Amino acid sequence: MLRLLFEKKGNAVWISHLDLMRLFQRAFKRAGLPLTHTQGFNPRPSVSIALPLSVGVASQCELLDFELDGMEISCQEICNRLNQTLVDGIAVLQVAPVGKKIKELAYLRCKVTLEYDSGVPEQAVEQINQLLGREEVLVSKKSKNGIQEQNIIPMIKSYEVAVEGSNVLTITAVICCQNPSLNPMQLPAAVERYLPELTPDFSACCRLEIYDHNFEVFR
Repeated sequence: MLRLLFEKKGNAVWISHLDLMRLFQRAFKRAGLPLTHTQGFNPRPSVSIALPLSVGVASQCELLDFELDGMEISCQEICNRLNQTLVDGIAVLQVAPVGKKIKELAYLRCKVTLEYDSGVPEQAVEQINQLLGREEVLVSKKSKNGIQEQNIIPMIKSYEVAVEGSNVLTITAVICCQNPSLNPMQLPAAVERYLPELTPDFSACCRLEIYDHNFEVFR
């Protein structure tokens, strides 16, 4: 079993998880890299992506596990072949044997960007720091059981709020990503709910890195 590290950025952030899976399956085929298939009535290519991204979220640390069918080829050659077949915005950064188990994946570092057409409001950094310093900040979360209120504070391990230029404010945070998990876009949702005067004209997010329970880089 092999694992590839890839990035998803630019217009590619609008590709859904299911379409991304199909995209990679086609890329392997075009690259002449035959995948093994699952057993059963409806065999499927043996590829899986950890922590599916929400549509619109960028990342530079996505992981895809796969297994080639009876083919011995170097990891660098796999990387080169796939990058020749993938679309703009999707790029394989590294291929290596599977290391840690996905269940050991615990945290991710992300950067949320809040853009203001009329400039970052005064005292915005201080107000958001105060908000995230509370013991409880409730945000609505969709689940199989409907919409529920979720306290996001226990799932934020660290954060930094900063102004980048006159129109952009960023929240860089390390958050839980498994058992429990926090969607990074709940951070701007919390700002909109508790600090409506700081509601941005546009918000975006990028995953920067992922870690295990010991806060070591996960690969």
